[in-house]
Amino acid sequence: MKLVVVSAGLSVPSSTRLLGDRLAAVAAPAATAPEPGPADVRVIELRDLAVEIAHTFTNGFPAGALAAAFEAVAGADGLIVVTPVFSASYSGLFKSFFDALSVSDPDALAGKPVLIAATGGTARHSLVLDHALRPLFSYLRAVVVPTGVYAASEDWGAEGLDGRIDRAAGELATLMAGLSTARPLPRRDSFEEVTPFEERLAALRPAG
Repeated sequence: MKLVVVSAGLSVPSSTRLLGDRLAAVAAPAATAPEPGPADVRVIELRDLAVEIAHTFTNGFPAGALAAAFEAVAGADGLIVVTPVFSASYSGLFKSFFDALSVSDPDALAGKPVLIAATGGTARHSLVLDHALRPLFSYLRAVVVPTGVYAASEDWGAEGLDGRIDRAAGELATLMAGLSTARPLPRRDSFEEVTPFEERLAALRPAG
C-alpha cells in the first residue's frame, strides 16, 4: 500500500505539513489492517517544486523532481492533500501542481481515494473544503472521502481536531483497501468532440 501526502505549506515548520503528517500517521496503519505494518508513506513538499512547476507551464513537460512527484501521486493507493487557505481558497502553488499533473496525465487521479484538508488562521475559512477542494478533486475524478479536515489556529491542542483526523483517516484507509484496484472509467468530457448541431437540425426539417 502506498500513501502520498501533498503539502502546500510554505513556512518551516508548517502547520499544513503537520496536519498532513498527523493524518498519515492514522491512515497508514489502518490501510493495511489486519496485515502487519503500515502503508509506505511519501510526503511531497510543493514549496521545493515551485520553480519546476512554473517551468512546466512554459516548456510543456515535467522534469526531475517534479516528474518523480507526478509518478508517486499516480502510483499511490491513496492521497492526502493539504493546503493553506489563501484568499478564501486553496493556494496558487497547490492548484498549479494539480493543473500541471492533469496536463501531464489526465487520468492520474481517476478512481483514487483522496482525503482533503486545509489550514488557516480562522475557522471562518472552513468552507474551503466543500467550496473549493472537493469540486476540484471531483472534477479530476478522484474518490473524495466524506470527511475533510480543516484546522484553524485555535484548533491545535483543542478538543475536536483529533476526532476529525481519526474519522477522515479511517475513511481514507477503508477506501484505499476497497478501491486501490478499481479500474477508472474512461473520460467523457472532452471539448474536442463537437456536436454537429447543423446536421441534426437539418434532419428535423420537414421534407419537401
